[in-house]
Amino acid sequence: MKNAKNYFIKVSMIIFIYIAAMIPALLLQGCSSVKLQMDDSLPGPISQPQGTADHRNGGSKDVADGNGTDAAKNNTGTEKNGTVPADNGTGSTDSSVQRDAVPEIDLNAVKPDETGRIMVVMFHNFIEEYKKGNKEYTMTFDAFKKLLDTLYSMDYRLISLNDYLNGNIDTPAGCIPMVFTFDDGTAGQFNLIDESGTLKANPRSAVGILEEFNKTHPDFGTKGTFYINLGCQTFGAVGTVSQRLEYLRSKGFELGNHTYLHINLKEAKTAAKIQEEIGGNQKKMYELIPDYTFTTFSLPFGAPSKDLKQYVIKGEFEGVQYENLALMEVGWDPAPSPFSIKFDPLSTHRVRSPGITPVDSDLTWWLANMKRDRQYVSDGNPAAVTVPEASAKYVDQARLNGRTLVTY
Repeated sequence: MKNAKNYFIKVSMIIFIYIAAMIPALLLQGCSSVKLQMDDSLPGPISQPQGTADHRNGGSKDVADGNGTDAAKNNTGTEKNGTVPADNGTGSTDSSVQRDAVPEIDLNAVKPDETGRIMVVMFHNFIEEYKKGNKEYTMTFDAFKKLLDTLYSMDYRLISLNDYLNGNIDTPAGCIPMVFTFDDGTAGQFNLIDESGTLKANPRSAVGILEEFNKTHPDFGTKGTFYINLGCQTFGAVGTVSQRLEYLRSKGFELGNHTYLHINLKEAKTAAKIQEEIGGNQKKMYELIPDYTFTTFSLPFGAPSKDLKQYVIKGEFEGVQYENLALMEVGWDPAPSPFSIKFDPLSTHRVRSPGITPVDSDLTWWLANMKRDRQYVSDGNPAAVTVPEASAKYVDQARLNGRTLVTY
């Protein structure tokens, strides 16, 4: 009897040690693969919501719609496998990364699809409490804080806009990348406070809330791009404009061009006026931060006439040249994967943030209606682009840039 008792104790200890060893390993695997199976109750294929503003010419077909059964045939480094190495932490996009030096993931469990759509979210105004004014583009600080909790629980993780545009996505396996953009440089988005002689982000601002959230959720990220009008009030009144911009830059945020005075480009009748507004904003930026060049542009109110769009992309004002490699549209739907044949940085689609009053095609609507298998689900390895075999035909081979295409 005594021997049986000792045997039971030894077996129990072995089981306990095994479980204790497994817990950290499971935590390090990235986003939960269990959550990946929980969206079957959501609606089927998405169509453009009726009655919503569409600032494009024509509609947009979901590039990850899963139609078709035959994978594209190619000889450009495609691999077909049931496993893929997770991110090795280097952020490298060189396909020479030692793929056997990192843990492999079970593709059938994680179900990555890096041709799926990515939500580039468009924020505007943040306030303490709504009393009057615009409802569509305004949200409270408390609502933003709750939104971060919701996004995290649904496995979204922030990436920078430039990493999205360049395909440098190192989101953990099973997670979904998301991009935050902020238009107009409002004080609710970010402002400084002076705390005993030290300038810091106001905790009651979007940046302050995001920084606080990352103290307990460091894997969520503090990424975002702020589109500013330097001829207008920019981010409150405490500190100089240069100090405010440098603070954001030091924290890893990006800054983008939104015209000097937030004009409606549809009302700008000449190329000279457009170049004055966009080039003038860049000129002012060089005065504030001499080495900072805007590379992306957010369209205030929408695009100008087709004849003048070339001056939004590239131009010159008073000796200052500018070139925008990506244009942010007014929000209505998720953007294509950077590896998709439908990817067009000069027409980057955005999803509007939740407002005081919910509307179709805002972020809350998409979170409820967009199935997980239509989104970019990461394989955790920035050196590979992993897709279901049926989605391989949606991959733009020219955009792989040395990455290995993996199908399963």
